[in-house]
Amino acid sequence: MIRICGRIERKPPERSNCSFWLCCPRAPWGQQRLGAVSRNMENICGAQPSTWFPCSCAGTMINISISSEARTFVVVGTWFKGAGESGKSTIVKQMKIIHEDGYSEEECKQYKLVVYSNTIQSIMAIIRAMGRLKIEFGEAARSDDARQLFALASSAEEGVMSAELGGVIRRLWGDSGVQACFDRSREYQLNDSAAYYLNDLDRICQPDYTPTQQDVLRTRVKTTGIVETHFTFKDLYFKMFDVGGQRSERKKWIHCFEGVTSIIFCVALSDYDLVLAEDEEMNRMHESMKLFDSICNNKWFIHTSIILFLNKKDLFEEKIGKSPLTICYPEYTGGQTYDEAAEYIHTQFQNLNKRKGIKEIYTQFTCATDTKNVQFVFDAVTDIIIKNNLSEIGLY
Repeated sequence: MIRICGRIERKPPERSNCSFWLCCPRAPWGQQRLGAVSRNMENICGAQPSTWFPCSCAGTMINISISSEARTFVVVGTWFKGAGESGKSTIVKQMKIIHEDGYSEEECKQYKLVVYSNTIQSIMAIIRAMGRLKIEFGEAARSDDARQLFALASSAEEGVMSAELGGVIRRLWGDSGVQACFDRSREYQLNDSAAYYLNDLDRICQPDYTPTQQDVLRTRVKTTGIVETHFTFKDLYFKMFDVGGQRSERKKWIHCFEGVTSIIFCVALSDYDLVLAEDEEMNRMHESMKLFDSICNNKWFIHTSIILFLNKKDLFEEKIGKSPLTICYPEYTGGQTYDEAAEYIHTQFQNLNKRKGIKEIYTQFTCATDTKNVQFVFDAVTDIIIKNNLSEIGLY
């Protein structure tokens, strides 16, 4: 047990120095635990530990002093985890929009290349899938457009959408056969943003086109390595780590272990009927559950706050009436409604927690492309992080 010996003495003015003693058993484990507490207090209020002393209670004590110049915010290391394409990077982009004044016009222009690349790759993926799924074009002339698409795409200048290429994509996207193939997109790999860009070709093909904040949010670039983002919110200094979710990227996680105080684990609700890009035998939701199990019950994260983001709720609501949840969970007997199906998935993840009653998993349903939703959810998450940080040092 760790306790305060004596009392905190504070003199006016309000922000003057103060100090107190923390006491623990003399055993080595006691000093280790006390050291951890003092380090947490240093993060929270700039408390500075000094020399160890013997205590009258036969334990060991350390003096903690808080300067009038002490910091007034907590440094919070937050780790975004989840399988590939679960929406982690989109939420990190939202943090920039919400807490860092968003993307400047110049920054948005730099995403023009990515928008065009995502758009072209999406229509090409659909055309390739038509061959595998044996879907015919609605109009025979579109076959020539398909051949022209691949020829123009291979020679296109980066960051430029020519009028000719834009016209070919527009005609293909309007074809009934292409639309039929798009409706079967769960049977092949296709970016979530495909329809968003392809439905807005007239705008993004303009010569003076500059991506909007929403266009930037929808871009898809595979996260490789570790991307770090910093911002301040509610007197907390956040250091966020976005780590690649594909299997090949997971070996790099170890560099993020130390100092992480919370993990936000993202799951795409809409992944229940999809397979992995890197392993087409593995259902994406099953992969997310396997990954969540390994993190939730990992010895490294016993004292780490874990927040579960059940993301892409908008896409899930669109598809649940057309694609049964039994694709992922054969034992499911509930209705094909958003509320019932989403709650079932939520329960499956909560059941993976092997330390119920000791470790709580906090869940939020999110739409990463909806700035207002993410702002509301992150406000609630921040309160959870504050509570758990205070609880760690016995102040809550």
